[in-house]
Amino acid sequence: MLRTIRTYTTLFTLVLVGSFIGTANRVQAQTYQIDCAILLCLSGGWPTSVPCARARAEFIRRITPWPVEPPLQIWRCPMGTSYLPVMPSDDRSRLYEILFYQRDRPRPLFSPAVEPLPTENAVVNLAEPNPHLLPEGFAFQLVQDRADIDISGPEFNFVRSIRVYDVRYARQNESGRDGDCNRSATVYLGTYGTQGEFSWARSAPTALPEAHTGLERWGYNCPSIYHRSVFVDWRDYDGNYGFEQVNY
Repeated sequence: MLRTIRTYTTLFTLVLVGSFIGTANRVQAQTYQIDCAILLCLSGGWPTSVPCARARAEFIRRITPWPVEPPLQIWRCPMGTSYLPVMPSDDRSRLYEILFYQRDRPRPLFSPAVEPLPTENAVVNLAEPNPHLLPEGFAFQLVQDRADIDISGPEFNFVRSIRVYDVRYARQNESGRDGDCNRSATVYLGTYGTQGEFSWARSAPTALPEAHTGLERWGYNCPSIYHRSVFVDWRDYDGNYGFEQVNY
């Protein structure tokens, strides 16, 4: 229900404002903040709010060449695990419980019991049971490429629905000598796996969704075409379709 989504988005706005003020690791915290915002706002169909506007802007910035990045980097949003003895029957409630239920829960990162390093450069290993900061001299990175919880259930289908089409070029024109139609293209499709891992595979102009514009005449007669773009589409928690296209 959209009203429920908006209610939790309002809660999320308060979390974003209050969670990271005055922390010693503000730079690292903001890195996680934006991907948690993208996760929630995407699931709710990008409700109107300042945090969701910023999250969507970052979502689109990441597919704006170059380079083309995964628009949602779910491995940068530490969600921990559920600490409720009985899981709710409502899958949507599980998603929000994971993101927002903080009382009596150990923090997955930057626990007060862990002294932060004097430098902002550290490696955070989320793959181990007890995340910890490793010695100075390492670039800040996450040692994993997927969600740190099990997201294989249907409540996270909206993550797996995201598709990124990188049309590096698509060219169509008539040959000046024999009148044949010359066509060539390089297209890659980026998709998310069961646990949110992102991967690229070769694709083709004919695989582009109907919402994509610029190659409608591809393969019909031989009009002159030269096109480059990145196209991303998705379905929110309720299955509503959305997309963005960046031409370059």
